[in-house]
Amino acid sequence: MADKKMMRVTLVKSKYGRLKTHRDCVRGLGLRRMHHCVEVEDTPSTRGMVNKVSYMVKVEEV
Repeated sequence: MADKKMMRVTLVKSKYGRLKTHRDCVRGLGLRRMHHCVEVEDTPSTRGMVNKVSYMVKVEEV
């Protein structure tokens, strides 16, 4: 079984004062607070959420 591609996403800017859709994307990725880091599977849907809030997050390939 092949390993799934993962990416590490870190919230580097505050979600407060942002558009509701952007806050929803951050929450959908599993990020809860500043400098919180999560590993998510690299799928088109998660990649789209990351692209939408790219100015708020830092992404690393794992």
